[in-house]
Amino acid sequence: MNSKNIMIVGVGGQGSLLASRILGNAVMLEGYDVKVSEVHGMSQRGGSVVTYVKFGESVASPVICKGEADIIMSFELLEAARWLPYLKTDGVLITNTQQINPMPVVTGAAEYPENLVEKMREKGVNVIAADALSIAREAGSEKAVNVALIGLMSHALGFDRATLVKAIEMSVPEKFLELNMKAFELGEAAK
Repeated sequence: MNSKNIMIVGVGGQGSLLASRILGNAVMLEGYDVKVSEVHGMSQRGGSVVTYVKFGESVASPVICKGEADIIMSFELLEAARWLPYLKTDGVLITNTQQINPMPVVTGAAEYPENLVEKMREKGVNVIAADALSIAREAGSEKAVNVALIGLMSHALGFDRATLVKAIEMSVPEKFLELNMKAFELGEAAK
């Protein structure tokens, strides 16, 4: 198997570390070598963040270059558009439809782009989009957006469902497990 590349992109504080931990555990359970990068960006200040998850028979580095990502999982719509050049031509973009205004929009220096999902699809991008924030709220906590997105991504990932469930159980504290499993199931059904 050639290596597979997943990028997790979003805004600091959205839960990308837990998402990368769950994916890393799932990949190990599937028997692959995996490398997960640290979060890069202004993670504690609400800035753009990216995490790389690279796996295969043998992986030397977690870094993913432009045009190499098989899957991009985005916590926020503008971040999906920002990192789109990293997606392979036949890759899949999994995105939350949530919009978080970056500083130029907050200050009035710019406007948040409209119809981003439609614009990306018009470019031929395979986009799977859902309101993961609403899914997480339905599950019981806005903090479960990350696990809702993993549920949404589960079809594109191609792993056995039991592997993802086990990875969630390994990664989430027991007191939050039921809530996160509900978020995963709702995300999985949203496709």
